[in-house]
Amino acid sequence: MTDNRNAEARVIDALRRVVRALRTSGGGAERRLGLSTAQVFVLQQLALKPEQSISELMHRTLTSQSSVSEVVARLVAQGMVTRRRASNDGRRAVLALTARGRSALRSAPMSAQGRLIAGLKLLPPAHRGRLAILLEKWLTAAGILRTPATMFFEDSLDGTGGVSRRASAKRTAKSVTG
Repeated sequence: MTDNRNAEARVIDALRRVVRALRTSGGGAERRLGLSTAQVFVLQQLALKPEQSISELMHRTLTSQSSVSEVVARLVAQGMVTRRRASNDGRRAVLALTARGRSALRSAPMSAQGRLIAGLKLLPPAHRGRLAILLEKWLTAAGILRTPATMFFEDSLDGTGGVSRRASAKRTAKSVTG
């Protein structure tokens, strides 16, 4: 029984470390810059590879298109990111950091999300696959597997896993006014 208890405690402690790292890595940026953890993460991903489409950014952030679109929409509204037509394909929209976005990144901490994804990619493919299976089984047993998987710490006020337009507008207005 102690082996099971020890394994259970190790799993919960690991989860606590992940949540703590995610919460503390973005707190300073949220206070200083008015940016959420997810917004900082998206800015960092755009800095690593400029001129990405929403689809490419979705793959880099390992999230859904709707989640990343909501975050990008707020960054565009705040003047941190621009959206324009690709020079080599007028049908394709690409995203780029503005001077304001680059400036915000200079004082933003390294995102825990980025560190977690980098660490995950260092694991052998078989370990990543097994981890995914075990986490999905755990979430199924806990009854939360169907909970929308939005970007970390992004509000889901509309019940769909995205941020409602009203909540998005409030957050944007708050960041503009101070």
